[in-house]
Amino acid sequence: MGKPVAGEVVVLPFPQTNLQAGKRRPALVVADLAGDDLILCQITSQSHSDGYSVPLAMADFERGRLAVDSFIRPNRLFTVEPSVILYMAGRVKDYKLRETRAKIRDLFT
Repeated sequence: MGKPVAGEVVVLPFPQTNLQAGKRRPALVVADLAGDDLILCQITSQSHSDGYSVPLAMADFERGRLAVDSFIRPNRLFTVEPSVILYMAGRVKDYKLRETRAKIRDLFT
């Protein structure tokens, strides 16, 4: 498996905010940095009314899929090395990546 690029959905043992080991969860690659690091954001099947979530339906995938419609959480960002990724689940269409990145930018304005 090569290094994932922005727009790909990957599955990894998701880190908890208390730094304890987590369960296998999907995440969206929002930036593939020079070197080994990637910036990801959480994907969850749980709806959130915090104004940050971006809906993710099966129609939003260019290839692959998740088992259920989900939500991208741009306010849940983290950096990882590709070595912790278990597998790639798919790739979102460009408009969904742009929508997610716009929400990330909104966090800092």
